[in-house]
Amino acid sequence: MPIHSFVPAPQAFTPYKDLKTLVENRSVYSLTHCELNVFETHQQSEKVRLCFNSLTFTSMLQGKKVMHLFGDKHFDYFPGESVIVPESEEMIIDFPEASLENPTQCIALAIDKEKIKEILEILNERFTKIENGEYWQIAPEQFHLQNTLELTGTINRLIRISKEDNQAKDIFANMALQELLIRLMQTQAREVIFSNYHKYTTSHRFAYVVEYIQNHLTDNLSVKQLSDLACMSEPHFYRSFKRELGIAPMEYVLQEKIKLAKKLLTDTSKSITDVCFQSGFNSLNHFCSIFKKMEQMSPKQYQDKIKKPFI
Repeated sequence: MPIHSFVPAPQAFTPYKDLKTLVENRSVYSLTHCELNVFETHQQSEKVRLCFNSLTFTSMLQGKKVMHLFGDKHFDYFPGESVIVPESEEMIIDFPEASLENPTQCIALAIDKEKIKEILEILNERFTKIENGEYWQIAPEQFHLQNTLELTGTINRLIRISKEDNQAKDIFANMALQELLIRLMQTQAREVIFSNYHKYTTSHRFAYVVEYIQNHLTDNLSVKQLSDLACMSEPHFYRSFKRELGIAPMEYVLQEKIKLAKKLLTDTSKSITDVCFQSGFNSLNHFCSIFKKMEQMSPKQYQDKIKKPFI
């Protein structure tokens, strides 16, 4: 099972005596513009069918599913991942590992299509995308996502609001729902631009910038340098990059430098100092500080973990 960092908080399971079924037992929390469903499964099952009348955002909290979507598409579905299911699309789900001791838990948030339309219209009117002909939209082809920290935080907030006994919870839920849709589209855009930038370097300036970053990770990059590559002013580039991709340009650069450092650290003969400079940092203290902030451990601890994986 893959390990993902950004897993929404698991919810309390229904007491056994209160379960209506051991397969996809459902708890429902209805709001004005969405309906939160918490599903839990306590025994192995196959070909469980589920369908919603509106676009549905799902996210795994615990356990493992095998999802069958769009006819012949099937894939393992783990905590730290989310799946977008179009309206009226039937999900067929297998639970190969579920048991009373190891239950599966997942949320499904069915969202009112008029609310989605309203939010997209506001975004496209007020926050135009940088490339002509591009619009804010939920991309159906990017349906299986790795959660980001921001997306996970918004999922947790929506779950908490949905369960509150609060007269104003529809107001709070509406704000959280808007944030969720924006975070969702940013996550999709990051998947396209960061993972497949080479396909779009001639048609999308952010993809061109990302390619440059990947080819110059060990350089001392700056926002000014990157904004010049995008043919944009520094403030406009910074705002647009963060708004469309959900991450600041230099935050992305640091993220990629740390990713390179982790790869270099797998060669346990390399010193931490060598890795620091080979991954584009000019200061060992700065490198260790950033690494620990992002990975919750020092570079030395990370390398020791690789040396002794079973301890």
